[in-house]
Amino acid sequence: MARLVYSQDELLADHTYAEQHMVCGQRLHGGFLKDGAYQPPRSLVREPALDAWEAALQARGGKAFGATAQLLDGVRMPTAAQQLVLLRNGLGESFWNSLTITGKIEARGRLLAEMTFPDLQDVIVENISEMAIGHLKKGLLLAHGLDEGGEPDNGIGGHDAMWFAARDLAFGEGAFPDVDPPENIGRPDAGTRLVPEVPAEIEGMVSFLANLLIIEFRAELGFADSQHILRTSDVFRNRREGAELAAEIIGRIRVDEEIHVRSLNIYLGELRSVTFQTIDGATVSGAALIDRFWAGLVHWATVKQPAIAAAEQRKVLEDRIAKHTDAGRVLAEFDAAA
Repeated sequence: MARLVYSQDELLADHTYAEQHMVCGQRLHGGFLKDGAYQPPRSLVREPALDAWEAALQARGGKAFGATAQLLDGVRMPTAAQQLVLLRNGLGESFWNSLTITGKIEARGRLLAEMTFPDLQDVIVENISEMAIGHLKKGLLLAHGLDEGGEPDNGIGGHDAMWFAARDLAFGEGAFPDVDPPENIGRPDAGTRLVPEVPAEIEGMVSFLANLLIIEFRAELGFADSQHILRTSDVFRNRREGAELAAEIIGRIRVDEEIHVRSLNIYLGELRSVTFQTIDGATVSGAALIDRFWAGLVHWATVKQPAIAAAEQRKVLEDRIAKHTDAGRVLAEFDAAA
């Protein structure tokens, strides 16, 4: 029977790399095996542990949460085709900003390595010591945070540094002014308790994990678009080699992120399979709590928020196109590529 309990050191362990992951003289996380294949960081034990926890969940009659990135396959502004129209017309700032903002959002993910989380065992009836959710504070969330924001003290870049490297390979360093992520579009019901049966800090942790999965899905769709754009042969013509390497770096990030998505689906699947103790001394199934929270989150993330964000971004892009010497033609091409 596969082992189900692991130490933090084990969950942070790296493979023995034949070659370090270096780009333009900067050390990045992960590395390459003898066959040249890229290997994500902290995956030597973490991936087999996820296999074991998922198998144990299935043996108990449960299953990993079934959500996929297709959940967010709706309105986007701009589309990959629209980004290409802008690039072909010398309007690269939008794509530059996209790469920069993605890197800065990834950097914020390092908070996972620094935050203090409540102990789920305090409110779960079943023993979770042999589950993934019993290891969240024992290396799993720390590993996720280090993946995103790297280990600056050790000179090792994470996803943030990888995005900035990809951007600079394609455009050249400093091609456009620096930019910060926009303010989050808040849900109208922000602050409303959706699962008041459990303590607020526990609901907050469930909310955090569910929202993190949505963020990973949104990122995955954007990552695929970015690779497609970078690999399109009639853009970045003077930097084709750099653009191709940039696309490869994003591919490595996507390999890393597969671990994150799988982990979060296992966490939520386990949470659905257990029983929560309520504030009033009763119990409630995890499935009832998770499904109720997820339904509201998905409606916001797939219907309301994308439409608001697209309208805001449309205004920014129209203003940018208006400065082009042939703005009418570019706008028509942009709209045709929607």
